[in-house]
Parts: sequence; structure tokens; C-alpha cells
Amino acid sequence: MAVQSDVIDDAGPYDRAKALSAFKLGDVTFYWITRLSAISVLLILGGIILSLIVGAFPAIREYGLSFLWTQRWAPSADPPVLGALGPMYGTLVTSFIAMLIAIPVGLGIAIFLTELCPQWARRPIGMAVELLAGIPSIIYGMWGFFVLGPFLANTFQPFMIKVFDGVPVLGAIFAGPPSYLSLFNAALILAIMVLPFITSISVDVFKTVPPVLKEAAYGVGCTTWEVVRSVVIPYTRVGIIGGVMLALGRALGETMAVTFIIGNSFRIQSSIFAPGTTISAAIASEFAESDGLHQSGLILLGLLLFVLTFFVLAAARLMLLRLEKKAGK
Repeated sequence: MAVQSDVIDDAGPYDRAKALSAFKLGDVTFYWITRLSAISVLLILGGIILSLIVGAFPAIREYGLSFLWTQRWAPSADPPVLGALGPMYGTLVTSFIAMLIAIPVGLGIAIFLTELCPQWARRPIGMAVELLAGIPSIIYGMWGFFVLGPFLANTFQPFMIKVFDGVPVLGAIFAGPPSYLSLFNAALILAIMVLPFITSISVDVFKTVPPVLKEAAYGVGCTTWEVVRSVVIPYTRVGIIGGVMLALGRALGETMAVTFIIGNSFRIQSSIFAPGTTISAAIASEFAESDGLHQSGLILLGLLLFVLTFFVLAAARLMLLRLEKKAGK
């Protein structure tokens, strides 16, 4: 079929310029949409920080640094006496115990799913673990209050109190009396809640290990435990630490489940079976009825939790960078 060349010559430059202009407009639009999205994150973060500082300023001006090491919390006193030591202690202790339980259990589940589990059982077990992440935190709190708390108070806690009675240090940590509401109960609930984060991320990073490395280890006579210890975990340690830190951030900020079962006591006690409170639980239980200096003190607690979480995640990021740099060398 013959086509007139003069028509092509006339239409070609015009169509090319129009197409290039359309492409350029699309690129510019895409660039600004993505740039504004990134900037909006910084603006939202800055707005949150600014609002916390403004809200907490009356408490900062009134109590200063003494707010950090004051244990008493008496908002009804005249003048109010507010201190963050109790909530900070409860936050750190419950998160530490939760991670102490969740890390070995989560890694054990991940190793079983990737190395030992029969093929037909991997999917059901993996889905069951992932479903734990979808359960609302208030359901965990109710289950802890009505089921787990009484069970621990009637069975596990008396046993531990009897075993460690009279033992230096451990006797104080596991001292009685048994309680439905305690730091340990809250930590156990937190451990169950963060378990899916550690397990899911660990399973994903374990799958990235090249099969040839594991086959080579098995070929020289290594057992499954030796392959996991010497090949799988060293190869994926950066991803494992990332998952653990993500779970730790979740544990530090959990609110409703902890509020149900921790006891909301600002008093610091050596026993993990004693009631306590966390920063998020204190804010959730008192903020609706607070005003004035009391409300400002609660906002200051929120600011402290924000700073604590930021430093934990920053330390985790620094650790990951150092590990990556060491691995690169």
C-alpha cells in the first residue's frame, strides 16, 4: 500500500514533539507527587513532635528533669506530684521479658518451618502464626484478663514462687503473692502479640539462604543444628535483627492489651508478679479524665515514649549498618 511521503514528513515532527511533551508532563507530575508524599511524612512527624512538646511544656516547666526519677504519681494532690519512673520501669521490664520469650520461640518456629517441617504442614502452621498478628489487641487483653491471668495466678506463679523462695536475687524477682494482674502477665501477652513479627520476617529471610550453602554444609557431615547455627543464622542475621527491633517497637507502644492485665500501679516493686504500669497504659487509663497539669504530665509521658522508641529504632539501625559494613569487608 503506497503512502504519500510528504504527509509523513509533515506529521512526523509534530507528533514527536507532542508525544515528548506528554511524556515530560507525566514525569514532572510523577516526580512532584512522590516528592510531596515524602515531604508530607516529614511534616506529619514534625507536627506530632511539636504538638507533644507544646502539650508537655507546662509539666516540663513545673517538674524539669526530676520528672524522670520521681516514682510518686499523685495528680489529685495539691499541688500535683507526677513522676515517670514507674511507667518507664514497667515499659522497659515488660518489653524486655516479652522479647526474652518471643525471640527464641519465634526463631524456633521459623527454623522449624523452613528446615524441619513437613511440606504439607508448613502452610497451615505459617497461616496460624500470621493470623495472630490480625487479632485486635483488646481481644488479647480480654483473654489475658479472664483466662491467662487466673491460670498463671493459680498454677505457674505459685510454682515459681516456691522454687525460688530464699534464693538470692531470684527470690526477690519471683516473689509473691500471686496476682491476676502483674508485669509478667502483661509481658507474656506482649510476647504472644509480637511473635508473628519475628517469625514471619525470620521465615522470609531464612528462605533467602542459597541452597548450595546448606547443601555444602550437609555434604561435609553437618547436622541440621550445625547448618542453622553456622550457615543460616550468620547469613540472615541482619534481617533477624531487623525483625526483632520491629517487634520491640511494637511491644514498647502496646496499649490496650497491657492496660487490661498489668494492674495500673505506679509503684516500683522488684517482683515481676507484682502489678505495675507502662507509659502507654498510664496514658490510656487516665487521659480522658485529666486536665491542666495532670494532662500535661500524661503528654510528657507520651513524649518520653516517643523519644525512647526513636532511640531504640535508631540504635537498631546503627547496629544493622555496622553489621552490613562488617559483612561487606
